[in-house]
Amino acid sequence: MSIRFTAKARRRLVALTVAAGLALGTAGCGGGDDKKPDASASVSKSGGSKPSAQEGQSEDPLAELTGPDGLVLQITECKRATGGFVTVNGNLKNDGAKSAVIPAQMSGDETEIIKHGQSLGGATLVDAKGKKRYYVLRDTDGRPLTTIGLTTIKPGQTIPVFMQFPSPPTDTSEVTLQLPTFSSGTVEISG
Repeated sequence: MSIRFTAKARRRLVALTVAAGLALGTAGCGGGDDKKPDASASVSKSGGSKPSAQEGQSEDPLAELTGPDGLVLQITECKRATGGFVTVNGNLKNDGAKSAVIPAQMSGDETEIIKHGQSLGGATLVDAKGKKRYYVLRDTDGRPLTTIGLTTIKPGQTIPVFMQFPSPPTDTSEVTLQLPTFSSGTVEISG
């Protein structure tokens, strides 16, 4: 692929994401879910720059969420964009001794998301301060704005992943990331 093609594709993805974010408006659902997550990863602050999922891993992840069969989701960046959304970047890796099958529950249970294949569509951001839960954004065809096509991960393999959510209010700087079958992790929003 040429650099020009990659740049065009990236601009189109950003434009599509902004359009989806504006169309959905404030998709946060308030309500009676005051239950705090059982397991939470600690927030570590690193002074260096945090590369995107395509550039590799940062030195210290913001949070580590542990899942079944040796799967670990390391969150390397949680960044607010001016278009009204938050992008979470990270790495999904297999620390186990055998190949790990990605659990179907990670896609969530919404029919619209499931019909587009295996993804991280079941992820949510929880704003405890505002008492709201934010679900993964979707494009105009209902596809989740997350990494898709996940099936199995070989032992020691790492896959860069991303998820996009509606942005919590600007005074909210800390959220909890939840992903079905994984522990929860608290991360700080930058930007």
